[in-house]
Amino acid sequence: MAKLTLYGVDPSPPVRAVKLTLAALGIPYEFVNVNLSGQEQLSPEYLKKNPQHTVPTLEDDGHFIWDSHAIIAYLVSKYADTDALYPKDLLQRAVVDQRLHFETGVVFANGLRSITKPLFFSGQKTIPKERYEAIVEVYNFVETFLTGQDYIAGGQLTIADFSLVSSITSLVAFVEIDQVKYPKISEWIKKLEQLPYYEEANAKGARAFIELIKSTNFSFAT
Repeated sequence: MAKLTLYGVDPSPPVRAVKLTLAALGIPYEFVNVNLSGQEQLSPEYLKKNPQHTVPTLEDDGHFIWDSHAIIAYLVSKYADTDALYPKDLLQRAVVDQRLHFETGVVFANGLRSITKPLFFSGQKTIPKERYEAIVEVYNFVETFLTGQDYIAGGQLTIADFSLVSSITSLVAFVEIDQVKYPKISEWIKKLEQLPYYEEANAKGARAFIELIKSTNFSFAT
């Protein structure tokens, strides 16, 4: 197996999705921390790896892949012994893909990124009320997705769970999950917490993300 290198930062939800996938596959890799506050992602060396200057970036045998969704699908397709995490059955795969698109287009773009970017790069401390409402809408969708099934894309664990749990456990920095209103989400997270690699791959980074968000003393507009 070629040497794998993952570039990123632990608090990043997309980076944690990749870490969960690597851990589930039992693939050894080197983790290189990217100093985002020092704008290391904009250095000529990093831009050669990823011209979009984002994290995570995966290096595999001199080839570079970025965007967590592309990375985790690639890892399973290339290195997994079975297709359980990313089914080859077209219908099952379509459901997983839909959940991945939901995470990137709704959860991350309209939720996490739309809040964190102005919070950290523009110094905005008051978050528009519609961002709060967008997070609640995300929780409502995820609760619906979990109706009648144990995992986000059906009856088995897939990369869709890794992608979404990394973001959902980050959104709680802004809006706590009401366990009465969202029992299925609560049970789903508890189930994933039982994975032997969950603490190291996701929980630790999620706590760091939440601490970072809380340190900004943000508030939602009324």
